[in-house]
Amino acid sequence: MLRRSIMVVAGVLALVLGGHGLLPDLGGFTPVLESLLPWLGVTVPFLLAAALFTRSWPVVVAALLPATVWGVMFGPTLLRSPPGGPSDVSVATINVGATNGDSAQAVRNVSGGRDLVAVQELTEGGPAAKELDARFPHRYQVNTVGLWSRFPIRQARRVDIGLGWARALRAVVETPKGKLTVYVMHLASARPGQTSQRDETLTQAGKLVERDRSEHLLLLGDLNTATTDRKRSGLVPPLLDAQQEAGSGFGFTWPASFPVTRPDHILYRGLTATTAGVEAAAGSDHRAAVASFRLAPS
Repeated sequence: MLRRSIMVVAGVLALVLGGHGLLPDLGGFTPVLESLLPWLGVTVPFLLAAALFTRSWPVVVAALLPATVWGVMFGPTLLRSPPGGPSDVSVATINVGATNGDSAQAVRNVSGGRDLVAVQELTEGGPAAKELDARFPHRYQVNTVGLWSRFPIRQARRVDIGLGWARALRAVVETPKGKLTVYVMHLASARPGQTSQRDETLTQAGKLVERDRSEHLLLLGDLNTATTDRKRSGLVPPLLDAQQEAGSGFGFTWPASFPVTRPDHILYRGLTATTAGVEAAAGSDHRAAVASFRLAPS
């Protein structure tokens, strides 16, 4: 009975890992499962230990199957090294938390040495905004999202992501190497069985990026979609993910105390990512996502 149970569990686990894209949406449950997909690997050592206990080679081989699938899927992520090299623009995105009393310290932690800082869950005129105003000469804010820049912001406007109120912006930043279009977005939340509005905002974000003809483009923000979430496919591709291209590890950002998924993203096109990572942000339930890029002259 134990042998059969181990083989069944191992087979199901391997199928879910390798074939999750073929699973039905199940009312929004499957995208949430996909958000936690790397964590399914936690069960593999227990399966292997139980299989070895049976002293049955067929059972051991069956237990090795999900281990192999997980290794193929996520091994390169754990082994990847940042390409490094010189960079022209250093950026960060952080959800400071609407009720975070340490929001000024949070942005202070991540803004040092950055050229662009995108922020979500801002309070107008609150501690985070005041701290960033003191550190950066240029800013543009729309309700609870904002962008602070060391470079001049030549154009800026709010954009509609289908929420019924503005929680996204588009700005054109004049860097020494040319113009850089920057989107800052905070998409709708996603919970088990409640992903429809998040999905709508993802679709709208994809349309905005698709219509934008800018050569160099960044999308920063809390997109409430994980790297392994099927719904993110409308954005990546055509955009690239800085963490996947130039980071080491999974780059989980939420929850801050013990991150298990990555809703905060730095996506791009027309640039070369040199480094990417995650940094702590005081008091927030999110960690900040950071990255650096080379920007070729236009």
